[in-house]
Amino acid sequence: MSSTPEELSINYTEDGVDVVKELDKVILSKGAWTTIIFRYQDWNRSKEAYGPDKYSIRRYQKRNGEYMPKSKFNISSRDQAKAIIEALQSWTEE
Repeated sequence: MSSTPEELSINYTEDGVDVVKELDKVILSKGAWTTIIFRYQDWNRSKEAYGPDKYSIRRYQKRNGEYMPKSKFNISSRDQAKAIIEALQSWTEE
């Protein structure tokens, strides 16, 4: 487990292969509840290559000095990410 938001990662290795490769992250909020958006790629075993960029918004709760995952929302495509951006921009410009 991680004791700071900066240590949190979604990298995942299985049988020596980085199955989930974190490309970047932005910490949206810190504190007892921390929210982070990650940019990542999944390993495609059949193609032996990484797939397109994906994004995940994850919430962590700090308990006993360690951050525990509590919820996540995966954005599965660039098109979905753009639609979310457009919606948020229109709402924040009102």
